[in-house]
Amino acid sequence: MEIVDILLSASFWGAVLRIASPLIFATMGELICERAGVLNLGIEGIMVIGAFAGWMAVYAGFGLWPGVVIAMLSGMAFGLLHATLSVPLGLSQHVVGLGVTLLATSTAYYAYRIALPEVTSPPRIEPFQPVDIPVLSDLPFLGEALFSQTPLTYLALATAGIVAVVLYRTPVGLALRAVGENPSAVEAQGLSVTAIRMGAVIVGSGLMAVGGAFLTMSAFSSFFFEMVNGRGWICIALVVFGAWRPGKALLGALLFAAFDALQIRMQQTPLGALVPYQIFLMVPYVLSILALILMSRRAEVPEALMVPYNRGER
Repeated sequence: MEIVDILLSASFWGAVLRIASPLIFATMGELICERAGVLNLGIEGIMVIGAFAGWMAVYAGFGLWPGVVIAMLSGMAFGLLHATLSVPLGLSQHVVGLGVTLLATSTAYYAYRIALPEVTSPPRIEPFQPVDIPVLSDLPFLGEALFSQTPLTYLALATAGIVAVVLYRTPVGLALRAVGENPSAVEAQGLSVTAIRMGAVIVGSGLMAVGGAFLTMSAFSSFFFEMVNGRGWICIALVVFGAWRPGKALLGALLFAAFDALQIRMQQTPLGALVPYQIFLMVPYVLSILALILMSRRAEVPEALMVPYNRGER
């Protein structure tokens, strides 16, 4: 009955949305990259640099929203590096992505030590606060669960909707999907495969960085090492889980967040005193792997994913 009580509480579902928000940003960013045919393994490091850049900008005196913009720009800068190496130069997307992760992570840590050499504990900033929406926030259950979130959570949900509309309802989305499936056909239409792929990686990396910024500017209010904690790799799995579709990827992010929120609360029950906490920490990942195995069997991978393209080749 304890699990049922947890699942029926508004606070639980409110926590699910908060935990899912950074995953939604980063998953949508990765989905854009992969839809264009580029696997972006730099996601983990880009989230770290986004978390640091946004937090540092606010700590330096910029506002919260300028901090989000700065975080996005930092992610786009590393996205540009990734795109340049992997698209026109045709280097291994695996190697480039891992290199970007290492470079971005090291850059964030180095900049932190340079900017705050004498600090023993991370300074705190004033983060985004929950926004109460008139009337809606007063609704039973839904008010606490959905309509009392921070602006970045609403932005994350809106981002998923925008990505879906752009991909399936606009010429830009059609060109991006075609580049990931049949780049030769795109070139035959007079469009630049290189430009579209590079643009997708840059924009996608910007969204990944905003996902990292959520952690410092809406969740924890400070930057500390290892705060991203593998969320980037989870987002890559969520893209596969969602079969490269924004709606399903969004559901996957919410599902993983629900597992995570549930294990946190289960540790506080009498069962938590009997079972080692490491077991609870493991549960979201085990369940996510099982769900990924079941869903990936029916997933249709973009045909040109990770396939370099040189103009004029057939």
